[in-house]
Amino acid sequence: MTWWAGTIFGLTYPVYGWILESIPDNNNLPELLGFGDGVLVGVIFNTAIGVLFAITLPVVTRGAALTQAGLSRAMLTGVAELHDRIDDLAEGRAAAVSAEANALRKLERDIHDGPQQRLVSLAMDLSRAQRQLKRDPQAVEQMLSQAITSTRETLDELRALSRGIAPPVLTDRGLAPALAALAGRCTVPVDLDVQVEGRFPAAVENTVYFVVAESLTNIAKHSHATVCTVTLSKTGGVLMLTIGDDGVGGAHVAKGHGLSGLADRLRAVDGELSVDSPVGGPTVIVAEVPCG
Repeated sequence: MTWWAGTIFGLTYPVYGWILESIPDNNNLPELLGFGDGVLVGVIFNTAIGVLFAITLPVVTRGAALTQAGLSRAMLTGVAELHDRIDDLAEGRAAAVSAEANALRKLERDIHDGPQQRLVSLAMDLSRAQRQLKRDPQAVEQMLSQAITSTRETLDELRALSRGIAPPVLTDRGLAPALAALAGRCTVPVDLDVQVEGRFPAAVENTVYFVVAESLTNIAKHSHATVCTVTLSKTGGVLMLTIGDDGVGGAHVAKGHGLSGLADRLRAVDGELSVDSPVGGPTVIVAEVPCG
């Protein structure tokens, strides 16, 4: 608008300039700049400005249009990226909620079909043993032996089911001791290197713990590895978890495989999972978990 106004004002000055020059005590621009006074000086000066503005008008107009287009594109791109980011977060939260709901339903079924049935049977056996205690002590002894065996099996099953629940060592002492406990229970030798200290948000610690737990379980069951490594470090505000093994490889995060659940768990905390596992090995899993 400024360039258009300057062009029109300058090129049409010969038409109305004499009116401005006739105004008493009128200090025009040429006079203020030291070019002199008078109608002719004003006409030449302002016409020259109009010509200059007219010559540069296309360039200035195009530049202004490009600048406006660039700003608009940047704003729209920023909005689009923000929407994509919101969609990604919503998808991650939905996946986490779905995974958690499925896990709870599975836990409920497992408890109902396993330990609960064992405990009901155990109660019935003990009641029967109590009734037969005086009549047939030898039979009662055998029933009690079976009850003890059933109790141990129930405890083992409950321990297996509780693997999806954060252990007290993680809640009380943090990641390093909890990961050390996991490494100690793994049937494959684990080289553990924890390079971080202190505590992190509970969601972050739980995520790292279960990623390691599930990965070590998969290694023990499927990899045929002779050794594995677990390294936890921190880069900026991100925890970097690297898990490797010298097994047969072939791991991936496709739906229906164990690693897909890890990817869903990581998305819930805005994390990422990458897997490099060619057939024949080795396998390297890298999890990035923002920690504030």
